[in-house]
Amino acid sequence: MSSQSLAAVLFLLFVVATLAITFWASRQTKTAADYYAGGRSFSGVQNGLAIGGDYMSAASFLGIAGIIALSGYDGFLYSIGFLVAWLVALLLVAELMRNSGKFTMADVLAFRMSPRPVRTAAGVSTIVVSIVYLVAQMLGAGVLVGLLLGVTNPEGKAWTIVGVGILMIIYVVVGGMKGTTWVQIVKAVLLMGGATLITLLVLGKYGFNLSGLLGDAAAQSGKGDAFLEPGLKYGTEAQGLAGKLDLISLGLALVLGTAGLPHILIRFYTVPTAKDARKSVIWGIGIIGSFYLLTLVLGFGAAALVGGSTIAAQDKGGNTAAPLLAQKIGQEIFGDVGGTILLAVIAAVAFATILAVVAGLTLASSSSFAHDLYAHVFKRGNVTDKEEVVVARISAFVIGAVAIGLSILAQGQNVAFLVALAFAVAASGNLPAILYSLFWKDFNTAGAVSAIYGGLISAVVLVIFSPVVSGSATALFPDADFAWFPLSNPGLVSIPLGFLAGWAGTKLSKEYNAAKYAEIEVRALTGVGAEKASEH
Repeated sequence: MSSQSLAAVLFLLFVVATLAITFWASRQTKTAADYYAGGRSFSGVQNGLAIGGDYMSAASFLGIAGIIALSGYDGFLYSIGFLVAWLVALLLVAELMRNSGKFTMADVLAFRMSPRPVRTAAGVSTIVVSIVYLVAQMLGAGVLVGLLLGVTNPEGKAWTIVGVGILMIIYVVVGGMKGTTWVQIVKAVLLMGGATLITLLVLGKYGFNLSGLLGDAAAQSGKGDAFLEPGLKYGTEAQGLAGKLDLISLGLALVLGTAGLPHILIRFYTVPTAKDARKSVIWGIGIIGSFYLLTLVLGFGAAALVGGSTIAAQDKGGNTAAPLLAQKIGQEIFGDVGGTILLAVIAAVAFATILAVVAGLTLASSSSFAHDLYAHVFKRGNVTDKEEVVVARISAFVIGAVAIGLSILAQGQNVAFLVALAFAVAASGNLPAILYSLFWKDFNTAGAVSAIYGGLISAVVLVIFSPVVSGSATALFPDADFAWFPLSNPGLVSIPLGFLAGWAGTKLSKEYNAAKYAEIEVRALTGVGAEKASEH
């Protein structure tokens, strides 16, 4: 059986299995709590696995391995940033968000403020962040299936993206949070197993001598020792001051972004108690930390055994490094058939990764539209649970269609880089509002709206006028040039602007509700009354 046939069979098996899980979950989904939060029925361990499945995205498996393979040490910064970000989420928001809210991030923000303007801002921000993140995942799907099925032209990859989008919509519309969570649990187990297998095979080839692997990677890269040192991709002499500032901006976005990601925050509402919320984050850290250590071997292994030029020739963003490494190490150890099987297995795992993450993102954004915008802003709370879930399912179609269109436009970008942009937008708009709401007693409606819109708009505008969109060979529109902002990642400017806007909005308004702050403080620390949080 050819690699293309085997890959197709494995893809089909996974799709059939996950669709079966989704349709099973749909029979268990009877209320809004079931659809949005899985009925709060998942244990800490199960939710920890699901968090790992949600977080270890195509950016992690395909994008980070690709950046390390092409840029060496600087690529590993993504692994470090994503991992450290989890500590911020654990220490600052995980338990407090779970205790304070009901279904979405806006439940926490709107509790002590005027709900309609705050829910509107939070809903818009959630949808924007989710769509930017969705584009990265679906790009990874196009690259991956293109590699396996020999699809090299943009039109073929575009149809692949459309197919993934349709599957994603089915998962969300039919299965809700229960179906999505079980798909993420299965995917986390598969991804850890696949990444561990490739890592052991690569290390085994080098006698478990990491120094030998790194030396070989540096030699094969053609860049020598510079491949193992900082400054090859970020903060280079040619980039000057702008390059150094871009590196700081990227680090800020990676470390602070997780605590503001809507699809991660809603995972904390699927557990029954605060203790389970803590346990799930600890399990998530263990799984995620182990995985990011494996990306070091995957990236440098791809550089040593496959070669940067071969990887870049297949995909200029480097996103095929991990599958190509699987094929190469399989051929060397098990022969051509072994290489074909390993490539197909790893590609199927990566495909599972993409499907699970896009389902989680679509669920977060469609839930926010239905629960925050439709139910509480448009209908002012006069809506039944059944109507709300119907609207969530319809909005999943619309959000999925928008993500498909943008993904087709963005072909050629590195998926880890695109995810860093989503992190910057989340850290700029969502994080200031969340932290101020939980920890600043004077914070009010004007501050929340100013923080979200100030951070969100500044991040999006700076990205539009950055080298990401125009003015460079790798831009979305390489033939145009309207880039006046020199940094590729806006975090260094937009994150402080989000915090500043929240502070200024609060100080310019005299609104203050001491009783509501006291109540949410008790709720955040104890979880008492959290089930009713969104009803105020």
